[in-house]
Amino acid sequence: MFELTKVQAALEQFSLDGWLFYDFRGSNVLARRILDIPEDAMGSRRFFYFVPKSGLPTKLVHRIESEALDHLPGEKVVYLKWQELEAGIETILRNANRIAMEYSPRNSNPYISRVDAGTVELVRESVESIVPSGDLVQLFEAVWDTEQWELHQKAGVETDKAFEIAWSFIATQIRKQGSVEEQSVSDAIMEHFKQSGLTTYHPPIVARESHSGDPHYETGTGSNTDIREDDFVLIDLWAKLDVPRGVYSDMTRVGFVGQQVPERYSQIFQVVANARDAAITLVEKAFQSGTPLQGWEVDQACRDVIQEAGYGQYFVHRTGHSIGQETHGNGANMDNLETHEERLILPQTCFSIEPGIYLPEFGVRSEVNVYIDGQNRVHVTAGARQTKILSILSEY
Repeated sequence: MFELTKVQAALEQFSLDGWLFYDFRGSNVLARRILDIPEDAMGSRRFFYFVPKSGLPTKLVHRIESEALDHLPGEKVVYLKWQELEAGIETILRNANRIAMEYSPRNSNPYISRVDAGTVELVRESVESIVPSGDLVQLFEAVWDTEQWELHQKAGVETDKAFEIAWSFIATQIRKQGSVEEQSVSDAIMEHFKQSGLTTYHPPIVARESHSGDPHYETGTGSNTDIREDDFVLIDLWAKLDVPRGVYSDMTRVGFVGQQVPERYSQIFQVVANARDAAITLVEKAFQSGTPLQGWEVDQACRDVIQEAGYGQYFVHRTGHSIGQETHGNGANMDNLETHEERLILPQTCFSIEPGIYLPEFGVRSEVNVYIDGQNRVHVTAGARQTKILSILSEY
């Protein structure tokens, strides 16, 4: 439900004159969600909704869809002609100088860049500056309440168990028949999710040997998908409780199908684990001291460790992503590679930290979820951090 007082408190927090929401035919999913517009709502005309830092909002809607924003508070301005639309924008922004929109300068952050360049040009004629609404969006899209934090922890218990089921299944099948298909392991995980009341938008990644060197490998599509003794295996899985407002748990762990892990695998894993822990430590120190922290800084702390170890060219993705009702949520990402993420890491948000080193013959990734609670305490969720590569046949 849209809460005007909450939006205006956020505008005050970030020293903004207002927030201008805009949508055309579903082009701005962030605005539609924050404004509580149903996904299946019809709409073929442009609308604007301006929320000032104080006072009533103003709606600018087309005559044939004049009821589009009737569920929201505020006065209504109706346009028909394009000239009336442009005049209406000027009217609703007459007392505003610095406003927020779902816009990113030079498209530096495409996750929040939902307003087209032409609309930004038009709005700029009426205000002094437009700033990205990324941190505002986080407050409404990425911040969890107590119920969601509890749902995440429950999902984490089951995703943690999923690894135990997968490793045990691999060991049993290897001893029984000498090999097991990647897809069969994925199916066993999905069956566990089903029995545990979890849902996911996509099956997990189960990747053996060189397949693990592909960060987005599709399980079962490689040239040889039989897991055998002495193979290296990466499992990346994600799921949430199949209930309203459920949020994801998303983790990656690695194992070796043998009694003793070869030194080469352990060496690479240790670099990845050190990078992961460096990122977590930075987050912990920042929230202990009350120092504002942006997503790019976490990525850089992690990336520096891998770079210094000589594997920088093999760390080919960002350090982490926001987690919410979607696996990749709408909060700050831990990224200074694909984007320069300047959104703040906020209390009551969750994100992954998942560095990886991807070599031609195998790849190592260690993924954990981090949640900042309302008291600025940092939680690494869903079981203990992996500290070494699992020796599957010696432990199962």
